[in-house]
Amino acid sequence: MKNKRNTILGVSLVLMVIVVACGFSASTANIKDAYTAREVNGEAEATTVFAPDEVFYCMVTVANAPDDTVTKASWYAVDVPGVDANYLIDETEITGGGEITFDLSNDQYWPDGKYRVEIYLDGELDTTLEFSVDSTM
Repeated sequence: MKNKRNTILGVSLVLMVIVVACGFSASTANIKDAYTAREVNGEAEATTVFAPDEVFYCMVTVANAPDDTVTKASWYAVDVPGVDANYLIDETEITGGGEITFDLSNDQYWPDGKYRVEIYLDGELDTTLEFSVDSTM
């Protein structure tokens, strides 16, 4: 019986050493809130429909985030005339937590159509937000 206990203890110690050596991290970081917005009088106003001349904002609240938490926004043109479907427009990464603002601007008008922004937390897709541009606004 003593031999079996020593074997289990030895295997447990080896597993602990492997986990520590691999830099295991059990982050509790999570996305508490995320939405697309426009700027109105210097404040973020939630929206899912933009005018062609607006900057796209994505407001993300990352809770319980260690300092090395990486949040990434990937912006896509999903269904926009003259643009390949699901075309990646741009990506931005920010390290840290709390309230994060991503933005995407254009030197010209945004074409009417459907867009999305994908929010990644430490390399894993967490949230997808869909929005559109409507020139009749």
